Amino acid sequence: MIIKTNAARILDKLNIPYELRTYKTDLDEHQSAVDVAKAIGIAPEKIYKTLVLKGQKDPYIVAVIPGNAQLDLKKIARASGNKNCEMLPMKDLQSVTGYIRGGCSPIGMKKQFPTYMEELSTLEAAIAISAGKRGLQIVISPADLAGAVEVSFADLIL
Repeated sequence: MIIKTNAARILDKLNIPYELRTYKTDLDEHQSAVDVAKAIGIAPEKIYKTLVLKGQKDPYIVAVIPGNAQLDLKKIARASGNKNCEMLPMKDLQSVTGYIRGGCSPIGMKKQFPTYMEELSTLEAAIAISAGKRGLQIVISPADLAGAVEVSFADLIL
């Protein structure tokens, strides 16, 4: 039995279709997008990670990008209207979002922050994002995710 997370409950409340997929995780070890993709049976380029940044205009900004890609800080700054952006220190992630590393979802953070998603996601029928805890992914269409979180699409990766 899969225990639903806040992110899943929010999608249920909004009547947004999604699928939950579980995978085995070692809580002390970081798993790559390729590892997670293999574990849940999805192509690696369809695994998306959620990154939290700080900007000088916006205190916090969320970027959702392919797990096998690298965020371009200049592009996220430009897309968000900030002069510059930097990654949120890992030690601050849980206090800002309510989530831990490896289990950070763009859905259901403590507050709704400006959220930007890599525009390549619009080419996919479905992507996988964290469901809000390690070992659990939400498979959802990018358009449905955008409806749940008020996402802006932009070119964000190197």
